[in-house]
Amino acid sequence: MADADVIVFCGVHFMAETAKILSPEKTVVLPDIDAGCSLADDCPADEFASFRERHPDHLVVSYINCTAAVKAQSDLICTSSNAVDLVKQLPEQQPVLFAPDRNLGRWVERQSGRELTLWPGRCFVHETFSEEALLKLKLEHPDAEVIAHPECQENLLDLADFIGSTSKLLVHSETSDSNTFIVLTEPGILHQMKQRVPEKTLLDVPGLDGCSCNACPYMRMNSLEKLRDCLEKLSPQITMEESIRSKAEAPIRRMLAMSK
Repeated sequence: MADADVIVFCGVHFMAETAKILSPEKTVVLPDIDAGCSLADDCPADEFASFRERHPDHLVVSYINCTAAVKAQSDLICTSSNAVDLVKQLPEQQPVLFAPDRNLGRWVERQSGRELTLWPGRCFVHETFSEEALLKLKLEHPDAEVIAHPECQENLLDLADFIGSTSKLLVHSETSDSNTFIVLTEPGILHQMKQRVPEKTLLDVPGLDGCSCNACPYMRMNSLEKLRDCLEKLSPQITMEESIRSKAEAPIRRMLAMSK
């Protein structure tokens, strides 16, 4: 946990919310309060509550990329790094509802051998990659290793040589013997990869019809000017009702305990 009294989160809203949930005594600011997330937006809390009511016997596992209001309705939070391990720890006879990312949920099903009831959400960034463009890159670079984030669609994951969270993709780029990687995730990761493995070739996959919509527009709402302003004004701040915060904290703490 950070010792600072103020946390400036240069990311998107659910990330800053999570910091506030875990550190309610701290001031948490976000350079652009409108920096949202298509995946979090794809799971409105009221609709999710109705979905839960239709599956009253299910334990709810929610990907951390969701709002505080959805976290507050969950039994367990997961990340893309630990989702498979956490689901494997749950009793086999326990029905599980997984939200909000259907693609990550399907991948967790395959890796864990568990059947999950999936909320039909998706990250539009990871759904815009073109299979045709990927196959073309594979033909042009036959020795390249395809590495993918599990939020990608199943047909793309089937073509990947390695699947993992952002942190695991970064580590894999360092430890793999491959010198060329075709990277299936938000292209901002390429900046970090290039810093870690400047001697390797990194190729991003275009979106459908060659568009650049595989770049998250919400992350790019942050800027140096907005960072400067929020540091000077300590605004905009992340706030939430204590009843929501405390309910959302419990499944996150449960994740941390199960991940030890």
